[in-house]
Amino acid sequence: MAGHNKWSKIKRQKAREDKEKSQKWAKLAREITVAAREGHDDPEMNADLAAAIERAEAENMPGDTIERAVKRGNGELEGQNFERATYEGYAPHGVAVFVQATTDNNNRTVADLRHLFDIYGGNLGKDGSVSYLFERKGRFAVPTRRIEELMLFEIVVDAGAEDLRTETNEEGEEVYVITTPVERFDDVEDALSENGIDPDEAGLARIPTTTVSLEESDAQTVTNLVEALEDND
Repeated sequence: MAGHNKWSKIKRQKAREDKEKSQKWAKLAREITVAAREGHDDPEMNADLAAAIERAEAENMPGDTIERAVKRGNGELEGQNFERATYEGYAPHGVAVFVQATTDNNNRTVADLRHLFDIYGGNLGKDGSVSYLFERKGRFAVPTRRIEELMLFEIVVDAGAEDLRTETNEEGEEVYVITTPVERFDDVEDALSENGIDPDEAGLARIPTTTVSLEESDAQTVTNLVEALEDND
């Protein structure tokens, strides 16, 4: 029975992992489709699409799945009518939250998000309530072990980056975080590639213009809301 129980646990764990992977791929596919619909279907001419494809590849999404997502965006294939939407609100302790999503039913998404904000002690606000606290930027993350800071600084600044700083990522690893104006994202990405530097993260993001310091327990309540929002499908 012990052996059977162990096998059952393994099967349940694998089922959970497969479900999580499927949900993540579905979200990434929607991002690719929307990016292709809103811009050019060639990632060389569409920074949003290039970033979405890069995130999908980092999650080992098959190439044919990525291709189908692009074709749903440019109209070659039929699919659900997803669109990009943004939502704004506050987490506990006055922390501003800017949510970027893809949805085929805005009313349902608003209801889902309002429910999550309420559960975790925040509140969903109106358009414009926090967006002024964020700027849209290009963002790259490169592990510090891969290159000296001064060398990286010279490469990215010459390509148009506006900031480089060191942070600790979710895995506890030190990384260089590079931010760029949106219009220089491709230039910096090309410069990194030409110098053999493969970033762990690359994409367009909303960067806060100001931050707040929280006690560890307070920070955890904010993290709980953010994780719930990210898990919402």
